[in-house]
Amino acid sequence: EKDGATVLIDDLSLVYLGGSVIDFVDDLMGQSFQIRNPNAVASCGCGTSFSI
Repeated sequence: EKDGATVLIDDLSLVYLGGSVIDFVDDLMGQSFQIRNPNAVASCGCGTSFSI
């Protein structure tokens, strides 16, 4: 929990998402959540999907 927001992640996904940072972005493209995952080997330009 941070700043009043709670994120729940199941045990299987936690292995892949550990150490990730979720950012809420509000820009010209609109509003979205972007995931910065230190385990990702590739990601899309918008930051919403990645490959491990």
